[in-house]
Amino acid sequence: MIMELEVWKILGISLGMGLLVGLQREWSKAEGAGIRTYPMITVFGTVCGILAERYGGGILFAGILAVGAMMVVVKIMMNVNLPVSKHPHAGLTTGIAALLMFAVGAMLTMDMVVPAVAIGGAVALLLQWKQPLHGFVKRIGKQDIQAIFRLVLIAMVVLPVLPDKDFGPFGVLNPSHIWLMVVFIVGISIGSYLVAKFLGAKTGLLLGGIFGGFISSTATTISYARRSKTAPGTSSAVAAMVIMIASTIVFVRVGFEVAVVAPSILPYVLPQFTVMCTSMAVITAAAWFFVKDGLEEESPEVKNPSELGAAVAFGALYAFVLVSVAAANKFFGDQGLYIVAAFSGLTDLNAITLSTSQLVVAEKVGIDTGWRMMMLGAMSNILFKIIVVAVLGNRRLFSRMAVLFGISLAAGAALLLFWPEVG
Repeated sequence: MIMELEVWKILGISLGMGLLVGLQREWSKAEGAGIRTYPMITVFGTVCGILAERYGGGILFAGILAVGAMMVVVKIMMNVNLPVSKHPHAGLTTGIAALLMFAVGAMLTMDMVVPAVAIGGAVALLLQWKQPLHGFVKRIGKQDIQAIFRLVLIAMVVLPVLPDKDFGPFGVLNPSHIWLMVVFIVGISIGSYLVAKFLGAKTGLLLGGIFGGFISSTATTISYARRSKTAPGTSSAVAAMVIMIASTIVFVRVGFEVAVVAPSILPYVLPQFTVMCTSMAVITAAAWFFVKDGLEEESPEVKNPSELGAAVAFGALYAFVLVSVAAANKFFGDQGLYIVAAFSGLTDLNAITLSTSQLVVAEKVGIDTGWRMMMLGAMSNILFKIIVVAVLGNRRLFSRMAVLFGISLAAGAALLLFWPEVG
């Protein structure tokens, strides 16, 4: 019998696969089933499989026949122009919901009350959210659907075929683990991109900066630095606030990444990054207070972060950092590690954060050295943004950011100097 935890995992995958296929069919305006019906069909199939374990394979066969018959009936109704409803797959949705709720009732007899209740609630939500779900699909553009399916490509096509073994110098290159980090980073960026887009262009400075930080604070800085020089209407105060908010959110993102890939070390590194994030938030709030009268509600330029070239480049950078850190640790000790962290953090903080977290878990780098490497990488990234603003932005923006980032760097330096040894 499938254990209950395994049941939750299977049901979650089933629902996700159904939503994915339903999204594509609805977006491409295919007849028959859409974003609500496909999840119900896949979950119905999963529930039939679970029930078949106890009552025999005939249940699974009956489920296949029921779904097939329903699809045929709806197709016939559409071909003879019988009124199904405003949406051609609405009749099928109701029918599948009825079948699934019948199966949920059967699950209750198997002492699977919690999964059954969860499935019933999910069905009710899918039925209730008819307009929001259809509206969501209508707002998705070609670029958005491509972003989603690029993530599917790298997560469900490429990742499973990569070997889960250590290769290369120092035994730190695991193709599966490296690509999993790529999937993780692209997933965060695409999720933030879609949320930012669907909240609309009037998200305001705060939300705009937050999404900019989750997508890419470096890209946000480059975008606003350029706009400050090429678009005279762009306020340097607005640009400075968005850049600072995005750069502050970076430390939230770092904490999230560590929590996901190395939860065991999170208690040892979270306090330091919380202090740094709080310090930058206070600096940003103080600056906001002094310039708030000159601020207008603007959002950062949101660009699709799902290009496969960028994903491959991140994977290569992540692998390079892994090898570099291992080599520096072996031949140069902590001094070499800090140099690697400073250089790798210049343009991308994710690589040094994820690689260091993995190496700390593997006990190839100490916890105290690890968090200092990540903090040094974050500080070098701030320094890189100052250079970006100096080169691409106008003088007024540079003067603002030099002060704000200068104070931020001082806070980071104080943490490195005075924080007691960890681990």
